[in-house]
Amino acid sequence: QVQLVESGGGLVQAGGSLRLSCALSGSMFRMYTMGWYRQAPGKQRELVADITRGGITYYADSVKGRFTISRDNAKNTMYLQMNNLKPDDTAVYYCNRPQLVARPEYDYWGQGTQVTVSS
Repeated sequence: QVQLVESGGGLVQAGGSLRLSCALSGSMFRMYTMGWYRQAPGKQRELVADITRGGITYYADSVKGRFTISRDNAKNTMYLQMNNLKPDDTAVYYCNRPQLVARPEYDYWGQGTQVTVSS
């Protein structure tokens, strides 16, 4: 089964920056739209940003102008540069394929990476 490995989280003060990485096993990475999701305590998981295989990006309104999603197909890796972090950005961040996440029966996630923003 395809493996998703997220990394780069940590504890940062408000206004700080972090860069998350997502490594996807397998040779088909370049063909997929990939997305970053996050889940805060007591809240549903939400899509933060995604990027098509052609590099077209989408951002949730809450992160627009602060976060930048990118990908390196040669490395099977996706990134999320997070700037001007806010306490509301505190969550576990996951990567996945939006096309699969949209399926009701789909429930495969990596371990995620914790981002904690202190005020």
